[in-house]
Amino acid sequence: MDKMKYKHLNNIESPKDIKSLSIKELQELAIEIREELIDIVSKTGGHIGPSLGVVELTLALHRIFDTPKDKIIWDVGHQAYVHKLLTGRRKKMHTLRKHGGIAGFPKREESEHDAFGTGHAGTAISAALGMASARDLNKKKFKVIAVIGDGALTSGESYEGLNQVGFVREDMIVVLNDNQRSISENVGGLAHYLNRIVTTPVYTYLKSDVWDLLGKLPGDISKKVKDVTKRLKEGLKNFVVPTIFFEELGIRYIGPLDGHNIQTLIENLEYVQSLKEPVLIHIITEKGRGYKPALQEPARFHGLAAFDKITGKSLKKSEVPTYSDVFGETMIELARKDERVIAITAAMPDGTGLNKFREEFPDRLFDVGIAEQHAVTFAAGLALEGLRPVCAIYSTFLQRGFDQVLHDVCIQRIPVVFAIDRAGIVGADGPTHQGAFDLSFLRCIPNLVIAAPKDAAEFRSMLYTAINYTKGPVAIRYPRTNIPDVGAVRKPFLPVGRGRPKCLPIGKAEVLRKGKKGVILAIGSMVSVAMEVAEELDLGVVNARFVKPLDEKLLKKIVGTHRNTLKIITLEENTINGGFGSAILEFFSSQGIQVNLLMIGLPDKFIEHGSRDILLEKYGLTSSKITQRIKKFFG
Repeated sequence: MDKMKYKHLNNIESPKDIKSLSIKELQELAIEIREELIDIVSKTGGHIGPSLGVVELTLALHRIFDTPKDKIIWDVGHQAYVHKLLTGRRKKMHTLRKHGGIAGFPKREESEHDAFGTGHAGTAISAALGMASARDLNKKKFKVIAVIGDGALTSGESYEGLNQVGFVREDMIVVLNDNQRSISENVGGLAHYLNRIVTTPVYTYLKSDVWDLLGKLPGDISKKVKDVTKRLKEGLKNFVVPTIFFEELGIRYIGPLDGHNIQTLIENLEYVQSLKEPVLIHIITEKGRGYKPALQEPARFHGLAAFDKITGKSLKKSEVPTYSDVFGETMIELARKDERVIAITAAMPDGTGLNKFREEFPDRLFDVGIAEQHAVTFAAGLALEGLRPVCAIYSTFLQRGFDQVLHDVCIQRIPVVFAIDRAGIVGADGPTHQGAFDLSFLRCIPNLVIAAPKDAAEFRSMLYTAINYTKGPVAIRYPRTNIPDVGAVRKPFLPVGRGRPKCLPIGKAEVLRKGKKGVILAIGSMVSVAMEVAEELDLGVVNARFVKPLDEKLLKKIVGTHRNTLKIITLEENTINGGFGSAILEFFSSQGIQVNLLMIGLPDKFIEHGSRDILLEKYGLTSSKITQRIKKFFG
């Protein structure tokens, strides 16, 4: 479809512009929006599948409600691309997820129509309830709508919010966008429960039959009888569907509804708009609706880089493995040799590289859904019974399980392995997803070993070491990037599956290069960069390997008799506050050793969205920028 020939979309500047459109015109607009989204995201990359599934819902919401006065909160935020198109940002959508462009998630600083910033699932109900309660305390009048979906109901925070919603009975609406998926297929008892509601044949038949009959009555009578019958339908559900969960919580349940039928959505939203009680509208949608490649591969099209919009194939394919690839392959290798090895993921089997593990060991992979707190304590229980659980969670999501890491694992010295993917700069997903803090928030916890590999071979050995370490938990953090070719780092680059892993001595660093002017202490992804800098400046390089415990013996040896003249640089892809450099400085301080030390890492701020390369350059973590800082440090 030629953009210039869009019949309706070209005339949409704000939500007000859709309020006068007929149902037929809204249906035509939905087709145009899908074409526009596919065209944009094929070039920028992004979360195309979730957004294609909520086109009709978004149109219906903006048709009935008036943002920004009324508050629509999207959970999770990658459902909001259509919302962005309709709220004055269409002309900037080509900058989606690019540095300085439109964010991939709702962002309050970006638009007054974005009521709440959402990047992690499970937050919308709590935020919506807070807004509704404040509205009533302030004696204001507006509607609050939380749109939850993509597995948000596997998150514990959603249940905490629903529990209070039903208790205080605030006037608010929860739209449950049920597409049976988070990123991969949804898991858990509630997913099966919702499926029972949708597929109960007696209820589905009766509802459809009665509704069709009422539609044949004269217009005025039909509308009045339908309003009354809506209440009768609730009783019907209680007879046919055992234990209506939401009703028992004190929340009126309406549904299930066809989430792609604009007229049905508008009629039901008009009805609940007049209610003064908490309501949950259950709609059924299809993730990737209207785009065949997204329907065929819903997990891949949940979020992906630029792709060919005709074929759906990715435009960029690197033959160099990522750290996630190495993790997945190594886990399979370890599991073949040790039947105690168990993998745990929080709705991320594909993203963490565990999809092949699941195929070979379906009974030894546990996907707990978007429930990081549960994942951590569940792993603790497995470990106490002699198994070796490896909990694979993105850095930014492990933040949600901090209490469980500290309280349930580390206090008891339970040997759980944490594989922390997406550590450091993630890129286009922005501040909600940058893994800039894990070294800092984990380093303060006693009994926890923290490591970061420089390359594939070392990563494999760290996993092997962690699996065989029985004195307590081990956390291994690694970035979202391809494995660097560190052939210059004394050992040859080893691709996935090659090179036998070996146990590393806990807390033992590795001297990679000696230099005359000073030494760089680097950790993880920054080791290969340190080697580039060191070659130019004739500096020594130490691959720290472990942030906790540190190789204190080596650190004392490095300082030696030159403690007042030796220049030391620490290099990390983590915030400076409380990170690796801070650990080094704390150690020297505890020993009464004064050193000339420069800490290089991420600044004390939330890092915006943009490509990884751009952000590393901006925040001074490229070899050229690091070289400049060190030269200035040397004077």
